Amino acid sequence: MVSRVIPVDNFDLVIFGGTGDLARRKILPGLFRRFRAGQMPEDARVIAAARSEHDDASYRSEIEAAIKEFGGAESKDRKGLKAFLERLHYVAVDARGDGGWQQLKDLMRDGVVRAFYFSVAPGLFGDLAERLHTHGIADRDSRLVVEKPFGRDLKSARALNATLADHFNEDQIYRIDHYLGKETVQNLMAVRFANVLFEPLWNSHYVDHIQITVAETVGVGGRGSYYDKSGAMRDMVQNHLMQLLCLIAMEPPNQFEADAVRDEKLKVIRALQPIDSHHIVRGQYEASEKTASYREDVENPKSTTESFIALRATIANWRWAGVPFYLRTGKRLKARSSEINVVFKDLGHSIFEGDEARHRNVLTIRLQPNEGIDLQVTIKEPGPGGMRLIDVPLDMTFAQALGDEADDVTDAYERLIMDVIRGNQTLFMRGDEVEAAWAWTDPLIEGWEARHDVPKVYDTGSSGPEDSLMLMHRDGRRWRDIKG
Repeated sequence: MVSRVIPVDNFDLVIFGGTGDLARRKILPGLFRRFRAGQMPEDARVIAAARSEHDDASYRSEIEAAIKEFGGAESKDRKGLKAFLERLHYVAVDARGDGGWQQLKDLMRDGVVRAFYFSVAPGLFGDLAERLHTHGIADRDSRLVVEKPFGRDLKSARALNATLADHFNEDQIYRIDHYLGKETVQNLMAVRFANVLFEPLWNSHYVDHIQITVAETVGVGGRGSYYDKSGAMRDMVQNHLMQLLCLIAMEPPNQFEADAVRDEKLKVIRALQPIDSHHIVRGQYEASEKTASYREDVENPKSTTESFIALRATIANWRWAGVPFYLRTGKRLKARSSEINVVFKDLGHSIFEGDEARHRNVLTIRLQPNEGIDLQVTIKEPGPGGMRLIDVPLDMTFAQALGDEADDVTDAYERLIMDVIRGNQTLFMRGDEVEAAWAWTDPLIEGWEARHDVPKVYDTGSSGPEDSLMLMHRDGRRWRDIKG
């Protein structure tokens, strides 16, 4: 099976914050891989814009080192790397002044897609958008890519959307969430809407509950100052986990088109019910022999910010009435794992007795690591001795199913940037979608702040605080084990 690489239109991509960590680790190594795959036109260009004083040569040298560090095995292609670096340019700009903007304008070409990637703090979005407009660099066909956080609450999200809307139309704005670019996330839509096997079962008649887990083994690292003002709810639940929930729960769109898909996601968010305080568990990791505690990592001995959160959500519509959605995410957990588990109901009647009757089908979508999908089914255990039932997975791990082609599965950032050039907004969040997510999230945060809730401590390398287990146990359910 051979991958199909579909070239995109010729483009000039300007990366504001082109010397930053995201550009060095993700954006530019990803573009290099797309270049090697033959997806970038020969004269497509990438223009970095930042405060640092670089010329083209010194910037190319810096990015060469970054690609060698973060670009994987493909970075050993010296000829390809040299050819890619020749497409990089650098302009020093002042985001809040006039310095460098004329030089940037002079570099831009007519007749190609113009895309602007704001890999900077949200506080600079308005300044950059205004100067792109004032200096005549962006036009009606230009595209704007913005990174999260999209505000820290509903008020700031509305203000941010209004700032961008002063100079760009909604169909020009691409709010990027790299989780939506993952191969398995997109396969979730294919599994649901391209297979007669699953969609008839995708409702409260057959599904008992759904679990969404995003577990990390790392702590907050160098993001302590940001993270302590954000926490797991703002950093992960309001965006990443919310998007996964929407894709799992949404109604089939009438076509696979950007606004049709996003309309259905928005309906899910607006149907989410308020959550009682006893259906939310917040936690902070403790120190271990080798690692610091959360409070030590963020250098705030009195911090009440959560590094872990688990909650039970419900959706008020016909499809999901009575089906709980359990979401959890945290740092310093036992394994790095992101997966969705659709747990189906018991049979209406089982011909087997005792323990042999207690088996459930589970569809697992693994986002990381070892991307893939498996379906847990019940069979007879081989051998004599009567009817003993066991659960086995029907496994489609991409590395096994696709062989060598699995190595070519595109990184999320690569896919999303190419979608920007194509003008495809399907995997990007719309402004009203972001605001609806904050409208649901804000009361939860305000509630625990008003109650002066303190997060429960949990051991590094565990599955989170004990109270998160009780969240499920009270409903007669249990979390699926976190496996790397």
